[in-house]
Amino acid sequence: MSISGRMCKALIKKIVPAISLLLMVSACHTSKIYIVRHAERLDDSADTPLSEAGHRRAKALSDSLYNQAIDYIFVSKYQRNRQTAQPLIERLGKSYEIYEPKPTGVILERLGQIKGKNAVVVGHSDTILEIAKGLGTKPSILNIVHEDYDNLFVITVKEGIFRRNVQLEEKTYGQKTLP
Repeated sequence: MSISGRMCKALIKKIVPAISLLLMVSACHTSKIYIVRHAERLDDSADTPLSEAGHRRAKALSDSLYNQAIDYIFVSKYQRNRQTAQPLIERLGKSYEIYEPKPTGVILERLGQIKGKNAVVVGHSDTILEIAKGLGTKPSILNIVHEDYDNLFVITVKEGIFRRNVQLEEKTYGQKTLP
């Protein structure tokens, strides 16, 4: 074997492990998904805007999530969901993506595409628990009642080469809505 052939082999022996390590490290990432229900409604009509209390809660959401390095904001097609996210959207200078609330598989698929990024999902009383469960968590809350608006589910997804770890932190934000 020539000198250049030996040098080439030696170089490959050094480069291949380095490239493999780089690929393995790039496959590892952590994402945080913040899931909330829209804030208080003005009334029970299908596409109601937020009430005054709802606007205050939307501001509280912005205050809670402003420093969380949010990359994506997802809202359902209803104006109360957009209004809930609006203070955060304006504060971060971000745009939002609209999703259909049902079936939740659509938003779950989209969230699955977010690798190493953070997202906020503004959903509904009948979808936020389903989304949290679809991401691999087991919330302690069994259902969200009509008067309950202060839940904030923080889901941390850590993906490595050989395993996936999902953690749920159940928090509240803004003024407490239930005793």
